[in-house]
Amino acid sequence: MTTVCLSANTLYYPEGGGHRWVYLNWALGLLAAGCDVFWLEGVDPATSDDDVRWLVERLAADIAPYGLEDRIALWSYADDGDDYDAPAGRPMEGILDADLLLNFAYGMPDRVVQRFRHSALIDIDPGLLQLWLSRGELTVAPHDVWFTTGETVASGSSSIPDTGRMWIYTPPAVCVDAWPVHCAPDQGPYSTLTHWWDDEVFWDGESRDNSKRVSFRPYLGLPREAGIALEIACDLPEDDEDVSLLRANGWRVSSGVAVAGSASAYQQYIRASRGEFACVKPSCLWFANAWVSDRTLCYLATGRPAVVQHTGASSVLPDRSGLLRFRTPQEAAALLNEAESDYDRHSREARALVEAHFDARGVAMSVLERALP
Repeated sequence: MTTVCLSANTLYYPEGGGHRWVYLNWALGLLAAGCDVFWLEGVDPATSDDDVRWLVERLAADIAPYGLEDRIALWSYADDGDDYDAPAGRPMEGILDADLLLNFAYGMPDRVVQRFRHSALIDIDPGLLQLWLSRGELTVAPHDVWFTTGETVASGSSSIPDTGRMWIYTPPAVCVDAWPVHCAPDQGPYSTLTHWWDDEVFWDGESRDNSKRVSFRPYLGLPREAGIALEIACDLPEDDEDVSLLRANGWRVSSGVAVAGSASAYQQYIRASRGEFACVKPSCLWFANAWVSDRTLCYLATGRPAVVQHTGASSVLPDRSGLLRFRTPQEAAALLNEAESDYDRHSREARALVEAHFDARGVAMSVLERALP
């Protein structure tokens, strides 16, 4: 049996149910592929033992339904972290003979990566990670294999900076068994979950806002133009002026933590939706990275059509079949109505798309074949 240590990055964001699912889908795919799986998290040395125990308890509660609660191990960011005596989880020493470190934590120190026999990094920020690396804004330890979830990163057919690494494309993953088709509510909204703000990025000679706020503003009038209920679950406080602006234009706005503060709540929120409507970070458009969100895959797996912003030419992503990709507000309104007018077909095609290209078991097996000698 192949043993894989999956290094996630969720410990300090216990209220991020959707963020937890990014890594949980991969872990479940590895399990379905017949692997023995351990869940690794990095610990800031400034965190007290009591806080570490509480954070691990929150993580364990989220992944317990899938039998992973006793598979957690911790490593430390401290310079002398090799001697870290974790107050919770398994000791690292017991899992260092794993066949593969599958690493999503860009900041994992070289001394930790090198303790494993084989290592592979998964890039889930295609375009941005390469930009950070090319400018020296981020240092990532050497890995044996470099995977990316951006199609055009690996193809070299975009403006994404060259980092001197050989990037291999892998689709993002969704565990279709954990996300079965679920009957959609007739009156449910087309929803999405997002962070509203993000950092500025220096690109093409200028500093640019890379927030979802910028992306959604051209679509403020969409609920009325399309005549379809749209909802955003985000991290804005109730009294924020953007909440008032969204609601004044017909949007429903809810708290992301309130509706998706755990892995199970996140799943329930998506099931209560009729579909997804989402804009991407502006950087996805600058880079044309042909990326699709793991969140969108969860909607699709559940049989929810997803109307999302176009991120570039793709050999995998359709434009009007379960996944409907728009470039303008007018096109977004038309595609929302197209999804509604032939809902059952788009629902079937949504599920078929993830089964064909994003099923976590198949994705995991493909990664293992390329990452292990």
